Amino acid sequence: MPMLSRICSGLVLASALSACAAPSSPGLRQAVTPISDCCRASETDSRQQAIVRTAENLVGATTIESQGRRISYDCAGVTRAIYLAHGVDLYSGATADGRTNGVGLIYNHVRKNGRLHRGPVVQAGDLVFFDNTWDFNGDGLVNDPLTHVGIVEQVEHDGTIVFISRVAGAIERYRMNVAHPHVHRTADGRLLNDYMRRKHWRDGEHTAYLTGELFAAFGTRMIDSASVSPATR
Repeated sequence: MPMLSRICSGLVLASALSACAAPSSPGLRQAVTPISDCCRASETDSRQQAIVRTAENLVGATTIESQGRRISYDCAGVTRAIYLAHGVDLYSGATADGRTNGVGLIYNHVRKNGRLHRGPVVQAGDLVFFDNTWDFNGDGLVNDPLTHVGIVEQVEHDGTIVFISRVAGAIERYRMNVAHPHVHRTADGRLLNDYMRRKHWRDGEHTAYLTGELFAAFGTRMIDSASVSPATR
């Protein structure tokens, strides 16, 4: 079973930065409808807990390795590596073409081997997908589905999702509240939605930047018991 290790070497991997977090492009995004009944947590089994622990152990890492091999250090590569440590390849069975990025491969894999949904019940270990976090097709418009992915760590009491993902500098925790997608912080300073899309001087007035505004879907990958390493059961 492949094992992941973290290497906080400060190595700059410039070629990977474009995969999940890049300067934004001009354009407008349609108004986001809040999902008022989302999100509620459900109990997780040992398989999901093991995946979450692997993700937690990588928080702060600037590079990762699996069996001595450097893993692609973008959001899709990191997410894939975490699941690979438990015997699941999120790229398997997904058809790639010139227009499909790693996030799209994972999305298509979950479509075939799990369930795509928008809550209201969310499990730790679920995947969370985002649209329009950067100009993937390079046309200067906000029309880029499936440009970011992370792994749900927990659901807080107010429905805020805490997820682990590689965005710009390292693998970190981020927050999203789809019941209040346009709110960065509450009046008392509580963080609901992190910024995920970088601002650009050419952005349109209604360009979205917050996680709740850019949210696309959750994905639950069905995991067989045999996929979990005995060491993590």
